[in-house]
Amino acid sequence: MLLEIRHMAQYHYAAPVRESVIELWVQPQKGGRQRLISFELEIDPSVQMFSYADAFANAVYHFDVPQPHELLTIQARSAVETDPLEPLPDGLDLGEWDRLNSDFLRGDCFDYLNPHGFARATPALDAFVLSHDLDQARAHDPLTAVRMVCETLHRALDYQHGAAKADYPIDLALAAQQGVCQDFAHVMIAICRSWGIPARYVSGYLLADPTQGDRSDPGVTHAWVEVFLPSLRWVGFDPTNNVLAGERYVVIASGRDYSDAPPSRGVYKGEADSALTVSVSVRQARHAASEPEFMRTARPAFSGPIRRKTASLSQQMQQQQ
Repeated sequence: MLLEIRHMAQYHYAAPVRESVIELWVQPQKGGRQRLISFELEIDPSVQMFSYADAFANAVYHFDVPQPHELLTIQARSAVETDPLEPLPDGLDLGEWDRLNSDFLRGDCFDYLNPHGFARATPALDAFVLSHDLDQARAHDPLTAVRMVCETLHRALDYQHGAAKADYPIDLALAAQQGVCQDFAHVMIAICRSWGIPARYVSGYLLADPTQGDRSDPGVTHAWVEVFLPSLRWVGFDPTNNVLAGERYVVIASGRDYSDAPPSRGVYKGEADSALTVSVSVRQARHAASEPEFMRTARPAFSGPIRRKTASLSQQMQQQQ
């Protein structure tokens, strides 16, 4: 499936700020079941762009706007070709638990087995697991157990656009019995890791289709979970929509939790409040893109909105819904 993606974040400062320094996780990954056909990044005001690969092999772009400005606009356009999922077995043998417990695997997946940030066990999570009899899932093989977690979260928590902020702990979502996709992902990751199943947070895009039961808002970025099973390698689960992450999903970045793979983060110098608006469009293209892979920057883009004081932009950046 060929998907075309347009992602725009617009910031408007109430008064000119002296400088902004931003990092972006907006380029779709290359490899696996997806191929990056093209990528274009535009910033207004014009900037000099730099890039690097972070500790989790995600592509990160960073730039500095060193002059006073009231508007900052970031626009990314991508074309990505994705492959359909290979059919998964109904289940695995119970020996998969022993394979998960091997010293080699536990060392290799150390980052995805230990609590981190938002993805950690809490008394509220323990109570949730008990109240939904999820401990009984461990009597099954790991693949079946993970499927049960995904289905239970989808059934127990309502999806509510804007119900949480980027820095909300999972306890708030569990108490409210609702949240956004990053809450679903953090809860599922914490449960899987507590059972010894490596799990990582995935940030990206979804070609949402309400006719297939998708609850996700199509106008924002999305987040889901990948778990590592020795017999299958990394497998994507979307607890927000209770489906496997297939060809309608585009991976941008992955990490231990949201803090490792936000769409963007940064700081600015100034006392002005700011406001942020985000617009994401994902559509299926009718034919293959003819352009080679490319990246362009610093063409005049658009103007638009941000909110806050001289602190981290991670609180303002587009929350995954």
